[in-house]
Amino acid sequence: MTDAAPAAAQLYNRKNPFFAELVRHERLTKAGTEKDTRHFVLSLAGNGPRYTPGDSLAVFARNPSALVEETLSLLGLDPESPVKNPKGRTVSFRHALTHDYILNRATKKIMSGLAELIPQGEQRNRLMEIADNGEVLSEYVHTRDYVDILKEFDEAQFESPEAFLQQLSPIPPRLYSVASSLAAHPEEVHLCVSVVRYETHGRKKTGLCSGFLADLAPMNVKEIPVYVQESRHFRLPSDPARDIIMVGPGTGIAPFRAFVEQRALDGGTGRNWLFFGEQHRATDFFYEDEFAAFQKRGVLTRFDTAFSRDQAQKIYVQHRLKENANELWEWLQAGAYFYVCGDAHRMAKDVHQALVDIARGQGAITPEAASEYVNVTLMKTEKRYLRDVY
Repeated sequence: MTDAAPAAAQLYNRKNPFFAELVRHERLTKAGTEKDTRHFVLSLAGNGPRYTPGDSLAVFARNPSALVEETLSLLGLDPESPVKNPKGRTVSFRHALTHDYILNRATKKIMSGLAELIPQGEQRNRLMEIADNGEVLSEYVHTRDYVDILKEFDEAQFESPEAFLQQLSPIPPRLYSVASSLAAHPEEVHLCVSVVRYETHGRKKTGLCSGFLADLAPMNVKEIPVYVQESRHFRLPSDPARDIIMVGPGTGIAPFRAFVEQRALDGGTGRNWLFFGEQHRATDFFYEDEFAAFQKRGVLTRFDTAFSRDQAQKIYVQHRLKENANELWEWLQAGAYFYVCGDAHRMAKDVHQALVDIARGQGAITPEAASEYVNVTLMKTEKRYLRDVY
């Protein structure tokens, strides 16, 4: 965080969040795509937390009222009953279900809890078949929320709100990579969020936090609890003369928008090379005009894109890296920092392997030496290969 940040602004944390207000909200994806990716601007005015490019914003969401009311209806319990929430405060049962507990994703715990409440018979037998098989149980809860389960096992009767709450998990903060430079947008923080929408078991559902921001968070009201999660390692080079290479497909572009904004303000001589990927150029090109303007100004030295579905053969960012292997290797040998943000399960692994392959081919070294260069020299010794993956 910046040295100039007021001391009070650093006091915000998980137990003491700052209440931000949503002041701008726009769709980044265009008509014709099934995706729903949005740009959110939250105001931190009023001595809010400060951040540095590379940090994340932690956001506490709340459940949709329709989901809460349907859950209450199926339980048949008094929504105004006083209960203790995870912070030890006494609130109504409805308030706890709205603000304190996850409802859109069921846990395995609920199945063992229901087993004790259902009398002997067909429903209990069905439940035990699921609960006694770990693989079946994992698959069962993966696509269901508590409404799905309470509907299927409607013979279960919880004796009290507390008995039901014991089966739930508290709502954790959702971390989003900050998509802005505070110096470029004073008293604001910007987010690039993919809104999760899907349908299972005949019901439309949304992701907890992305759905909250897109559908529920009111405009211009200070009621969104947030705090800054400082990054210890995912930072711009302290020397603005250093070159940087950024790989951010999809919403992984977020921190690199912040990086480019900051580099433009810093006015350093370091070159900036950005790789971005999505499905279709026409509908999924996030911040296209902004990056084009940065490129025109010379802030972005190079800007390479990979739109996977715009041709018969899918092209991803790792393919673009390999296509530019010679120049990319020259940048790395000249001391460039290499950054990756986005999906840890596939993209980050594929990019990592592409980097090893480039080191092997361009450096004319053995596979073992290439792996050593990427995994040890770049990542650990020189700390020039930095990742923000999830």
